[in-house]
Amino acid sequence: MIAQSLVDGLILGGVYALIGLGFSVVWGMANVINLAQGAFVMLGAYTTYYLFTLAHVDPFLSLPISAALLFGLGYVTQRYLVNLVMRSGVFMTLVLTFGLNLLLENIAVVAFSANDRSVSPSYAGDSLQLGSVVIPDVNLIAFGIAVVMTGVVHLFMHRTRPGRAIQATALNRGAAELVGIPVGKSYALAYAVGAAVAGMAGTLLGTISTITPYMGEPLIGVSFIVACLGGLGSTGGSLVAGLLLGVVEVVGATFLGASFQQGIGFLALVIVLVVRPGGLFGRRFFGEILSEEF
Repeated sequence: MIAQSLVDGLILGGVYALIGLGFSVVWGMANVINLAQGAFVMLGAYTTYYLFTLAHVDPFLSLPISAALLFGLGYVTQRYLVNLVMRSGVFMTLVLTFGLNLLLENIAVVAFSANDRSVSPSYAGDSLQLGSVVIPDVNLIAFGIAVVMTGVVHLFMHRTRPGRAIQATALNRGAAELVGIPVGKSYALAYAVGAAVAGMAGTLLGTISTITPYMGEPLIGVSFIVACLGGLGSTGGSLVAGLLLGVVEVVGATFLGASFQQGIGFLALVIVLVVRPGGLFGRRFFGEILSEEF
């Protein structure tokens, strides 16, 4: 039972890592606590569902489409909406993104109805058995993709000019402007990357759980925990924190009951932050610079 719970927790944690990574990038690089992250995950899941049911596209092959659609939505949202209130402080961005989350949820209810949906490819019933541990193929593929995409985001942020521009803007906005970095576009790009990652997480989550317009609500808390545990803007930290959270929640729920699952996650967050206030891999310098600028 313990072995099965550990494996289930790791698989769930891989998806958690991807969800939290997008949230962490936006918060750490653009100083925006994006409460619409859960709605972006939900839209990614619905994109995969309709591509699968209407066009018979394999759910995992729809991953780049979900990412592209949410990237575009995220870029436009930040550039022409969130950017207008960023200088008003974190509270105003919280209010705005919370309202955006409610708006997207209600649009989804009207457009898709509130019925539960699911994506079941032909290989959904296949599984890998290792002793007493059973791992559905769909879950294993979702976990592998989540880990790989976390690595891809890391390479983008650290090995490409746009990624380094985003980090430079986060470290010192004034200096970034002086050397010719388009600050507004960098913030929009960071938000768009976060939305694209959420869209991919929605695709993966849609293959291992049910899809509803409200599926993103509990994921806001997950995003917050992963971002704080791992450290803002840290891709490696998000991966470790996501895996840790998934294992702690699933194993804890096995022994204490499912009703304690979310509470266990927040308890783990409190314990880690008492020891390391900046998170497992947090860079305090980012937080100091951002607090001075906004």
